[in-house]
Amino acid sequence: MDMYMTAGVGVAALLLGMLFTRTIPVLKRLCIPAPVSGGLVVSLFTLALHGFAGVDLDFDGTIKDICMMLFFTSVGFQSDLSMLRKGGRPLAVMVLLVALLIVVQNFLSVGIARGMGLDPLLGMAAGSIPMCGGHGTAGGFSPVLESMGLKGAASVTMAAATFGLVAGSLIGGPLGEFLVRRHHLAVPSASDDVMMGIEANEAAPEKREARVGTDERQFREYTRAACQLILAMAIGMGLSKLLALTGITFPTYFGSLIVAAVIRNCFGPKYGHRIALGQIVSLGNICLSLFLGMAMATLKLWELAGLVLPLVVILLAQAAFMVIYAGLLAFRVLGRDYDAAVLVSGLCGFGLGATPNAMANMSAVCYKYHYAVNPFIIVPIIGAMFVDIINTGVITLFLNIL
Repeated sequence: MDMYMTAGVGVAALLLGMLFTRTIPVLKRLCIPAPVSGGLVVSLFTLALHGFAGVDLDFDGTIKDICMMLFFTSVGFQSDLSMLRKGGRPLAVMVLLVALLIVVQNFLSVGIARGMGLDPLLGMAAGSIPMCGGHGTAGGFSPVLESMGLKGAASVTMAAATFGLVAGSLIGGPLGEFLVRRHHLAVPSASDDVMMGIEANEAAPEKREARVGTDERQFREYTRAACQLILAMAIGMGLSKLLALTGITFPTYFGSLIVAAVIRNCFGPKYGHRIALGQIVSLGNICLSLFLGMAMATLKLWELAGLVLPLVVILLAQAAFMVIYAGLLAFRVLGRDYDAAVLVSGLCGFGLGATPNAMANMSAVCYKYHYAVNPFIIVPIIGAMFVDIINTGVITLFLNIL
């Protein structure tokens, strides 16, 4: 399958997943991304071809890699350091908790792998790469793990990321609700719509800029966004080549992410209106969906056959540790109040899955009780600015030590 056919398979997986999300309520409730559910079905089809017909499909990952690079470049553009003031002390505490979580996740998974007499790289493939990193980071680092000798790294990391996505959704909301009820932090709301207060925290409607524009204006904005993404990606690839000369292993997207973050924070304060941030985020999300569709659809699930038991052991240990870490340590450090309980539910979301899981978990708690302002400021900032950068640095350190 050449790169065009591979892209077509990825789009088919994405569209199939969208259909599943519309027709299977549990997928929407657990925030399972459409390309993950659709891509898994396609990969099961290729598994059947392999097992029953002896046919293996080889996919060209060129367009998949380009989409991955563009997505992580868009993440860099979202790293606005001026937003840090809005989070205050809870934001700083959450950043430290996330950093510690990432380190322990890797120690835990690598330790279990070594204890079972397995390659420690298998532990890395089930550590913070898929847990805090989600499917995007899993896809970004799987080629690095493959090059270091872990066969079937993409299948392992994607399977672990899917487990984390489900586990983070199943654990976060119930844990946050339990903490609220256990410590009598709030009374359940009698209203059917307790999220009405969200709009009150934004600018008054009459002060908002009207969201209108012509097709020509939209075309210019998206053209500017595409050019900014591609230029940052190109310069970042040059930086990545320079970093490779140090002998330290970095993911291919690291240079582009850093260059985009530098552009945003150096030129944003004065020329922020020149950066088409909204369109950059939209293009980044489109690229992520296409990347995940191709990544999930091209998995070789038969490569997991000999790794099922150790992988399950590691992932169950990660989920159990998340409950203990969030419920006992994070809740206490964050202040043992209602905001802390909501933040804990969010921590479970992106500690095992992704930022959308965190937002969904917090919303579930707030729907039952009442809206909490700070958590809905802090978690998106951490998800957009800190998780990927801290995770990339810690993973890089671990891989070079191993």
